Amino acid sequence: MSSERPEQTHQKDPEITVGQLLLAEYETIKDEQKARIGFRDNLLYVTLAAVAAVIAAAAQAKQSSMLLALPPVCVVLGWTYLVNDEKISAIGAYVRGELGPRLAAATGKVDAPIFGWETAHRGDARRRSRKLIQCGVDLGAFCAVPLAALVVYWVDGADSGALLLALSVAEGLAALGLAVQIVLYSGLVGGGGGGGRSE
Repeated sequence: MSSERPEQTHQKDPEITVGQLLLAEYETIKDEQKARIGFRDNLLYVTLAAVAAVIAAAAQAKQSSMLLALPPVCVVLGWTYLVNDEKISAIGAYVRGELGPRLAAATGKVDAPIFGWETAHRGDARRRSRKLIQCGVDLGAFCAVPLAALVVYWVDGADSGALLLALSVAEGLAALGLAVQIVLYSGLVGGGGGGGRSE
């Protein structure tokens, strides 16, 4: 009777390098950035569709109070848009300031540009004018439209009670607050919190 045991073979996994890990992280966060860009940009179309639907319903019913639905919709969509835009910019800043230098150090190519596009596309001479236009578009879609709806409601004033009037004032303040945040996050004034479409 043989007591031989089948020979056990241990195959060692190939060693994973720091550079490979950093590249995997890069691919993962770029996928997240791409998904956020698509989601963010679609929010503008969703906002336009919601605005058109509310205005059409208010005009058909001849009820200016229905316009009070616009500010909360625009402010919520605008805030979601802004949060995604900030994360997109944060991912770009992380790649430029953290991931790129760490990968350069891990590969020993400190002098070679790593992820050059992350920096190159920000050097465009018309970047500031594009940011100004984009800031205007964002303010128009998410703040000016609801404020205009409130002005129409206030001017019409046919069906405004104290409760609806107080609600409309609160909605106006929310829209103005969002406008301030959009300007601050655009990076066009002060230190700026975000980058405003810096992908």
